[in-house]
Amino acid sequence: MGYYLQNTFDHDAVSFRLINDYPSRPGKGIRPALCLAACGLLGGNILNALNTATTIEFLHNAFLIKDDLVDGSVYRRHDVTLNRKYGFELAMNTGDALNVLGMTPLFDNLKELGVQKSLQIIREIHRMAAKSVEGQCMELSWVKSNKLDLTPDDYYLMAERKTCWYTCITPCRTGAIIGARSIKASDLESITGFARSIGLGFQIRDDVLNLVASFENYGKEINGDIREGKRTLMLIHLLRSCSDDERDRIGRKLSKSRMKKTNEEVEFIRRAMDRYGSIDASIRVAQGFGSRARKTLERSGWAKEARWKEFFIELTGYLVEREM
Repeated sequence: MGYYLQNTFDHDAVSFRLINDYPSRPGKGIRPALCLAACGLLGGNILNALNTATTIEFLHNAFLIKDDLVDGSVYRRHDVTLNRKYGFELAMNTGDALNVLGMTPLFDNLKELGVQKSLQIIREIHRMAAKSVEGQCMELSWVKSNKLDLTPDDYYLMAERKTCWYTCITPCRTGAIIGARSIKASDLESITGFARSIGLGFQIRDDVLNLVASFENYGKEINGDIREGKRTLMLIHLLRSCSDDERDRIGRKLSKSRMKKTNEEVEFIRRAMDRYGSIDASIRVAQGFGSRARKTLERSGWAKEARWKEFFIELTGYLVEREM
């Protein structure tokens, strides 16, 4: 990423400092790692996937900035969010710059992958962006309309679109396309199902950590999802488990904007989740998705390289059990 930043922006310019802010903070690097590993898994040279992995990470950081702006978030990766640090206008401009900059490495794919694969990767990235926008719109509309009658399947569909496609599915699909000499449509769909399970387990675990982790480990505001009114699997479980009177009371608290929710109201919802076992139930669901992903991988015919197969098995366990 540094290569593209340094070759596009003056190192001493304000724009460089802003655009480099989120990418330079400590992160997990899950998305580029999945892209590179999927390339290796299907027998390819992982160096051929570096450009695509870089694009995916650039776009991830752009999405984070937009998420923080929309949610009014305070912390990201153990520091204040870009909007809190530099203001709304500069944060918005930085997100746009990362989106544009993120497409640059895809042009360099032409000389390494050829026209056909390069265009296929671009189509995959385009599909990912469309899915992510759909998922974000779903979630925001639920909060705006204060929807209280969602089901777990509603959540899975939203999370698949908002999170799975850009976090796991597209990194795995693009890596597989790059790594394989040619890939059957059925194998690509199997990889999609595998990555969807990883992504859902990852997102549910992330939602759980927002409630139970420490700031030191998590790096973001604890209970922030409740304050923002996000329809996590835990909240959906709570709303489907509690009495009608409790649901009405919770609904009134959720209808308030982030700034108008009191600490007491947030704590009321959080304690209700404990009382109805919503967190433990969601942890079991995340673990179930992790188990499903491992079974898909073990039965697959497309996982050719044993060391990368083992990497995916270990990473799947980490993503659904992690503490940070």
